[in-house]
Amino acid sequence: MSRLQSDPTSMKGAAPITQERFLRFKKQLHEQLITGMDLSAIGTMNEEELRVEVRRVAEDLCRQSADLLNLTERERLVTEVLDETFGLGPLETLMRDPTITDIMINGPKTAYVERKGRLERVNVAFNDNRHLVQIIQRIAGRIGRRVDETSPMVDARLADGSRVNAIIPPLALDGALLSIRRFGARPLLTKDLMANKALTAEMIMFLQACIKARVNIIISGGTGSGKTTLLNALSSYISEDERVATIEDAAELRLQQPRVVRMETRPPNIEREGEVTTRDLVRNALRMRPDRIIVGECRGPEALDMLQAMNTGHDGSMTTIHANDTRDALSRLEMMIGMAGFDLPIWIIRRQIASAVQIVVQVARLTGGVRRLVKVSELTGMEGDVISMHDLFGFKQTGVDENRVAQGYFFSSGIRPHILERLEISGNRLPAEMFERRILNV
Repeated sequence: MSRLQSDPTSMKGAAPITQERFLRFKKQLHEQLITGMDLSAIGTMNEEELRVEVRRVAEDLCRQSADLLNLTERERLVTEVLDETFGLGPLETLMRDPTITDIMINGPKTAYVERKGRLERVNVAFNDNRHLVQIIQRIAGRIGRRVDETSPMVDARLADGSRVNAIIPPLALDGALLSIRRFGARPLLTKDLMANKALTAEMIMFLQACIKARVNIIISGGTGSGKTTLLNALSSYISEDERVATIEDAAELRLQQPRVVRMETRPPNIEREGEVTTRDLVRNALRMRPDRIIVGECRGPEALDMLQAMNTGHDGSMTTIHANDTRDALSRLEMMIGMAGFDLPIWIIRRQIASAVQIVVQVARLTGGVRRLVKVSELTGMEGDVISMHDLFGFKQTGVDENRVAQGYFFSSGIRPHILERLEISGNRLPAEMFERRILNV
C-alpha cells in the first residue's frame, strides 16, 4: 500500500472541464492528498522523495477520472497540485517564466504580468481570496515576516532576489493585492542596455568616466523606469580594490566587486519595535570606512546623511530617487532633507546639494514600455539661491510607431562639462567631438 492513500470517489462527475471546474478539481485533489497522507511515513522522507510520492499518487487519482480529463489536463493538474503543496501555488507557473519581469495580482481572479515592457493579462486564478492570502502568508513566512489583519502589509525580498509587496484586507478592499518585481538570472550590463537602445555609446563612455573619477551621481525616474537596473550596470565600473557599502530596503543590487558590504533595512515587529531605517544604516556605514556608499533609494531623511557622506570624503557615491525630471529630483532632495528634522534655510540646503552632487541622470518608461535614458544633467554650482544645472545628453521622443511604441532620437546638447578636467586628471580622456551638438546614433 502507498504511503499516500487515494480515494478517487470525490472526483466523479461528467461536466466539461472549464477553468472554474478545473480549479475545483485541483482543490479536491489537493485536499485528498492532504487527508490521505501517512504523517509517520512523511517524516522519514526528504522533499525530493515526497515530491515523487505526491506526483505518483496524484497521477493515480487523475487516472481514475480519465473520462473527465485528457492527458494534458491531467499533467497540468498534477503540476499545479505539486506547486500548491510545495511552492507558491498558481504563482509558480509565472515564477518559472524567464520573460516575465513583473507579476501583479489584483484579487483572486485577476492577474497581470509585464513582458518586454508591456502589461498583459494572464489566465492565472486562485480559488478565492482566502487561498490568495494563504499564499501571501507562505511567502512572508519563508522570509521571517508576518502578514495578517493586525499587520496587513509586507514589503520584502524572496530568496531569488525578487522583490515582493503585498497588502491584504481590510486595507485591500476588493481582495488581497500582490506585486512581485523579478530580476534576470544575471544583472544587465551597459552593453545589454545599449543593445536594448536604452542609451548610446557616448552616454556610456561619459558615465563610465564619471564612475572611475569618483563623481557623485543621482539616478532619477518613475516606478519601473529602470533606475536600479542602470545603477547596477554603472556599478560594474567601480574598481575592485574599493570598499563599497550598499544600503537597500529590499536588496536588489548585485555588485560583482569582492569588497562589497551589503546592508538591508528591517521593519518594526508586531510590537512596533526593532525597526532599522535607511538613515540608521547610512550613519553606521560611515563608521565602516567605505570608499563609496550606494543607497538603493533615497525616500526620506536619510537624504541629508547621504549628502553629508558625499561631502565628507565618500566621493563616487550613488543613489536613486523618484522624480519626473532632473530638476524635479533636486526639489525632491530639498523636501527629503527637510524631513530630517533640522530647520535649515533653503539656501543652505541647496548649497549642500550643489556641493555634493555633480551628475543627475533621468530614466523613463515611455509609451509601449520601452525604457530610455532621457537626460544627463550636470550641476555647476549656485547662482544666487538657485542651483545651476545644464543638460549634456538627452532623448527626444518624436512619436510612436504602428505598435504604439515610442520613437525618437538621442542627442548631445553641445555643452562642454565643467567636470571634464576632473575626468581627464583621473585618466579618462574623452574625445572633444563627444560633446558637439549633434544627434547620436544608437
